[in-house]
Amino acid sequence: MKIHFYSNPFLIILKENDEAKTKTEYRVWNPFRSKIAASIVGGIGNIYMKPGSKVLYLGGASGTTVSHVADLVGPTGCVYAVEFSKRSGRDLVNMAKKRTNVIPIIEDARHPQKYRMLMPMVDVIFADVAQPDQARILGFNAAYFVKNRGHFVISIKASCVDSTKPPEVVYASEIEALKEQKFRPVERISLEPYERDHIVVSGMYRPAPEDFPQDH
Repeated sequence: MKIHFYSNPFLIILKENDEAKTKTEYRVWNPFRSKIAASIVGGIGNIYMKPGSKVLYLGGASGTTVSHVADLVGPTGCVYAVEFSKRSGRDLVNMAKKRTNVIPIIEDARHPQKYRMLMPMVDVIFADVAQPDQARILGFNAAYFVKNRGHFVISIKASCVDSTKPPEVVYASEIEALKEQKFRPVERISLEPYERDHIVVSGMYRPAPEDFPQDH
């Protein structure tokens, strides 16, 4: 799987070759409809979702971005996609029928104990849940499922956290909340012009002292 950047800045084309090399499928990954695509087009250095990765995806919605992440991790990886809405969940389940490396979980991400029997430990956690307590939700799930020295990516929408404060104040507060939950932010990127007042933050969960000696 290779990500190809074409001259149109609004499109990421994923080129897929099957094992027999008999066909090539091109998929459009629209950054106006996907926070991960927007962060990639915006220049994020690493989303940590590589072939073979196990990814816990909170806020799977109807599964469009989940399907692209499934392509990134490939047949040796797996995406565990949590979505609370029954309506979106139906679309997610239908998509997963065509992608055997997607495990749909129709549950509330606030209660990871309800799906702990379905989950192994994962390499990466991604969250796009648009809730005021999203940092706590990310931390609660990571405590159950993310390996030490695993990685995280979170989309933060300022108005969902606190619409009364300037976005920059909200972002600073959320990044501090992530640190309290044992996340070590490494990158932060704005999603403008694809999403207004959104950032994506990525980094490491429970790093070892030698990972960031400057912190000690």
